[in-house]
Amino acid sequence: MAFEWPVRIYWEDTDAGGIVFYANYLKFFERARTEWLRSKGFQQHTMREQTGGMFVVTGADLRYHRPARLDDELIVTAAVSEMGRASLTIGQKALLKPAQMNQATPPSLLCEATIRIGWVDAATMRPSRIPGNLLEQLSS
Repeated sequence: MAFEWPVRIYWEDTDAGGIVFYANYLKFFERARTEWLRSKGFQQHTMREQTGGMFVVTGADLRYHRPARLDDELIVTAAVSEMGRASLTIGQKALLKPAQMNQATPPSLLCEATIRIGWVDAATMRPSRIPGNLLEQLSS
């Protein structure tokens, strides 16, 4: 089951054409991944302090389907699709939340991404194994 995080579109998210600037989807996806980790009991600064490691994005593949616009309400999801000893692949989607009066309509897919994050030693930035307890909790 995918983790879901709500996002509202503000002026600062849009471009001159009045639609969400394409790079802002990366921000939305980052926030959803951070909140997903928080929902599992992990805050990024605490993980770094306690383990000496941290996650870094090592790859991102996005596909845009439809634009989001000012004041739209989105649902941004995050779900682990692959889990390795030193990296995770996370599937993410930005969905347009159905209008309040027509809740029978399913959310519309706006953008989808495959994000790969790797675990690194925070001091050296060299790849390292994800701590076992963290890996175990993220897989549940």
